[in-house]
Amino acid sequence: MYAVYWLIASAVFLLIEILTLGLTSIWFAGGAVVAAIAALFGVPFLVQMLLFIVVTCLLFALTRPVAKRYLNNRVQKTNTDALIGQTALVKETINNMESKGYVQLNGQDWTARSAEAGEIIPAGCEVVVKEIQGVKLIVEREV
Repeated sequence: MYAVYWLIASAVFLLIEILTLGLTSIWFAGGAVVAAIAALFGVPFLVQMLLFIVVTCLLFALTRPVAKRYLNNRVQKTNTDALIGQTALVKETINNMESKGYVQLNGQDWTARSAEAGEIIPAGCEVVVKEIQGVKLIVEREV
């Protein structure tokens, strides 16, 4: 009777895996299949549970590193992350003390602040984006 429950559990874990596509429950499905096979041979329930836990952990430990290497191997930068390191043109003098300054980057105007607290960067200079804080670009004068 426990074999049926284990097979149902395995099917549920597989369904979750199919819906999420993130290697979230495939290991549990494998553990449940092994526990179902053990149940068919009349193995006591506590041993079935132990097999389920051990097989699940083994599958996780052995396959997760391999799967991570082949899945999501490239991190996709967000639009704002892609701006870091790019060169922008100062359109309005950047002065942190007066909270002023705009740059143009990829045809868009951005509020900008200098990475150096007291540095004033005049209009017309080229700067490099070092980080993004909210909707402000933190920049340094290009060397």
